[in-house]
Amino acid sequence: MEKEAQKIIITITGADKIGIVAKITQVLADCEANIEDIRQSIMQGHFIMMMLCDISKSKKSFKEIKEILSEAASSLEMEIWVQRKEIFDKMHTI
Repeated sequence: MEKEAQKIIITITGADKIGIVAKITQVLADCEANIEDIRQSIMQGHFIMMMLCDISKSKKSFKEIKEILSEAASSLEMEIWVQRKEIFDKMHTI
């Protein structure tokens, strides 16, 4: 698979609480995904985080990683979007 196709963008939002970053990054480590960039902020108590990850070394498929991340986000009562970087880029190109 093309190198760029192995990159994913993760966006997570919800009420700020302890353990969000810890839980999501642990899931990614367990999936052998490499976090290449991470940005987060808190706006009036609302947590927002975006991550760029490389899943080329993962033994799990994109679909499996997405499902595991969705379960983790749900347990935190957070919203999560996981998409391939190539799709994300195309969606944000005029």
